[in-house]
Amino acid sequence: MIELDDLPELRDTVMILAFEGWNDAGEAATDAIEHLSGLWDAHPVAALDPEDYYDFQVNRPRAVIDNGRRRIQWRTTRILHARRPGLDRSVILVSGIEPSFKWRGFTVELMEFAQSAGVTTFITLGALMADVAHSRPIPVTATSEDDATIHRFDLEPSTYEGPTGIVGVLADAATQSGITSISCWAAVPHYAGHPPSPKATLALLDTLSKLIDRPIDAEDLTEQAQAWEKGVNALAESDDEVAEYVEALEKAQDTAELPEASGDAIAREFERYLRGQGGTEG
Repeated sequence: MIELDDLPELRDTVMILAFEGWNDAGEAATDAIEHLSGLWDAHPVAALDPEDYYDFQVNRPRAVIDNGRRRIQWRTTRILHARRPGLDRSVILVSGIEPSFKWRGFTVELMEFAQSAGVTTFITLGALMADVAHSRPIPVTATSEDDATIHRFDLEPSTYEGPTGIVGVLADAATQSGITSISCWAAVPHYAGHPPSPKATLALLDTLSKLIDRPIDAEDLTEQAQAWEKGVNALAESDDEVAEYVEALEKAQDTAELPEASGDAIAREFERYLRGQGGTEG
């Protein structure tokens, strides 16, 4: 860990993390962190040594001009302190790249920092390609392993089994460390998955605002999301096959969101059926 600046006194810290790569379809998750960083005047306080975790042939350093002088910028994972979030708790942002190797060492370093910063809530952001329509609200799935957190925010317990990315590893490490961990994933339309994906970023920020109980100003993203949707509309209208496919996705989503298709409604119907069966037998 490379310390860049001293941390101030922190209180009831929430850590929000996103990583480039497998976990970041349309760059929706890392763009959410970038938006928060600018909005909340965040500044870097630490960084992980890129030499330990990254293959520089995959994540190449960049040549940049800084104050008229050329220098090399080494890409890595950076930790930022948000100085003006307007909350009664401290906020740490983590933005980086999924490591190429030494995932367990990477995880240990971040968890040690989290514990030293008094992190009590750990929120990971991700985005994946999915069969969803660009013209409908972007679905965001928020899960947790903590029963109290699930009930408080009306989340879902995680039931996923299969390959996972660094956000999955970190979320599990936070839970094992006794930190409340929440994972938020936005579904990006796979036929419109090229970055940026402002509508998905906006959906993640909307979910995050509910989790931290504070509005997040995203007026610029709202305008970008509207422009993005218009652009994808134009693409769909120019291709009959794409238009037909989008229409099928819209119908599928609309059907899934009907009140009569909700879990509560189905449960009520089942209970009514059982009562009817009992009355018949009596």
